[in-house]
Amino acid sequence: MAGRIRQADVEEVKARTNIADIVGERVALKSAGVGSLKGLCPFHDERSPSFHVRPQVGYYHCFGCGESGDVYSFLRAMDHLSFTEAVERLAARIGYTLHYEDGGAAPETSGRSRLYAANAAAAEFYRGRLADPDAEAARRFLGERGFDAGAAAHFGVGYAPKGWSALTDHLLAQRFTREELTQAGLVSTGQRGVYDRFRGRVVWPIRDVTGQVIGFGARKLYDDDPGPKYLNTPETPIYRKAQVLYGLDLAKRDMTRGDVRRVVVVEGYTDVMACHLAGVTTAVATCGTAFGAEHMKIVRRIIGDEQSAEVVFTFDPDAAGQKAAVRAFAETRTLNAQSFVAVAPDGLDPCDLRLQRGDAAVANLMRTKVPMFEFVIDQRIKGLDLGTVEGRLAGLAAAAPLLADIRDEPLRRRYEHVLARRLGEDLAEVHREVERVRRRSAAAPAASGADRPAPRGREEPAPPAESELRVTIASLPRTADAALERDALMAFLQYGHRIDAAVLAEAVATPFGHPALEAVRAAVAAVDDRARPGWSVEAVQTVREPFRSLGAELLTAEFPARDELHAVASAEDLARRLLIRRLEREKTELLGAIQRVPPESEEGRGLRIRLRDLDRERQKLLAAE
Repeated sequence: MAGRIRQADVEEVKARTNIADIVGERVALKSAGVGSLKGLCPFHDERSPSFHVRPQVGYYHCFGCGESGDVYSFLRAMDHLSFTEAVERLAARIGYTLHYEDGGAAPETSGRSRLYAANAAAAEFYRGRLADPDAEAARRFLGERGFDAGAAAHFGVGYAPKGWSALTDHLLAQRFTREELTQAGLVSTGQRGVYDRFRGRVVWPIRDVTGQVIGFGARKLYDDDPGPKYLNTPETPIYRKAQVLYGLDLAKRDMTRGDVRRVVVVEGYTDVMACHLAGVTTAVATCGTAFGAEHMKIVRRIIGDEQSAEVVFTFDPDAAGQKAAVRAFAETRTLNAQSFVAVAPDGLDPCDLRLQRGDAAVANLMRTKVPMFEFVIDQRIKGLDLGTVEGRLAGLAAAAPLLADIRDEPLRRRYEHVLARRLGEDLAEVHREVERVRRRSAAAPAASGADRPAPRGREEPAPPAESELRVTIASLPRTADAALERDALMAFLQYGHRIDAAVLAEAVATPFGHPALEAVRAAVAAVDDRARPGWSVEAVQTVREPFRSLGAELLTAEFPARDELHAVASAEDLARRLLIRRLEREKTELLGAIQRVPPESEEGRGLRIRLRDLDRERQKLLAAE
């Protein structure tokens, strides 16, 4: 059995991989200064970006939750991979052949990698069978909906044969096991063993944001099929329907292009296809579940959380569509990006709209969209007799809580105007009711807390939370020495490879005053070769706890410089300032020592010689500035 991956290969794959490309597939990144990018953290929910990536050093760090690491740790955390699987995935991505310690070729992978491989093989099988004679019903289904062979190929659409074991036999011949096929959700288990889950159906591969196939959606074609109209892959270790958006792998690039970042949420696979073919290339769909909080987190990370971004939902105008809109609104209330609803004429979904009225009609949906808030208000007051006082009061009571939940005051006041117009009520009355609901909501938590009886006796103090133990850049003392040490470490970790090695070694040789900064300095000083790629990442990973997170912050924080050339110059200046500080401190100690010894003694003469040398060294450093 082959051993572990050769360490040289691990380092080479990481050196050849741009961490910004990997992170950027899941997080919308924008410039955050020289050599730094930032976006919304994928590890915790946040409104302001605190997640920083430094491609030059191959490292990321979140200033909010403290998560940090290199490209391998990012993949492991996001996709739940083992270290070996993370290396193998990146190696395959760049076409690099890995070597193992016993000299063998790459061993067969296991676990999640095998599930990805099984799904990829199944997708290829289904895609190939779409051209078979017995797939006529599938080709007719697609053709009737306006999708030719090119469209099917673009989205990877395939056909699952009617037999019970066509896919199973094919994958078993490729040395997948029945257990792996079961874990991947490709087969079901009956009294006689496993059998193909999808049979006699059109099949859409469902891919994650990186383009890997993680599951399938399938529509039945034949009347004798007793199953549901649509059948999806069940929950598996790599497929969680609440965390998947169909078409995201194709849409993510265009979501962040242009002046407006936009995602369009539709209801089905064919709707996604129709939108993309009509030029609305940012369309995605949920997979057998309503749009929820996890979907919103994915969208927010891709398009950001800025008011210039847009999330557009397409809903049927029927009762089910109205309920879906209200549920979606609940998820978008805390989003800075604007949310809209686009309802097609006659209630057509995008696929039927394209068939009946052409591509232009689908594209025109984006021009006829209405703010989701107005759409939801209309649903809340729909059916009320606004010509009566009672009807207007009922409408105000139904809609006021929606406004009260809007945290942005200017936006809330603007929608108060909208509601007042809808109801035909005085604006002041609407404002008073909204404020009353807001005050009641704000007082509820305080009241519930006040009702609790006070604890009796003396309680043991709670242990400090991890966040209280963590030292951050913001929590460092506001002193000149701490600022110099902080800025110097930031410069050395980010640009140390560009500084003279001897100068850098001397600059980090003297202990620092602050314990946390000293822990980081010691890790930097312990590195032998600071010119090789990845040295700063390794240094941060060796910082003793609880100060490692501070090291990660210093490595990824925005360094104040106009460009990289000025950053290197600043780093060199900070190194000189540390050396000057050390010389000045030594000079102070020497002046004190001279006062304690006879001036004509041998010790006194030696101290004065050393003092003279210190002055020369200091003048030389000052002249270099």
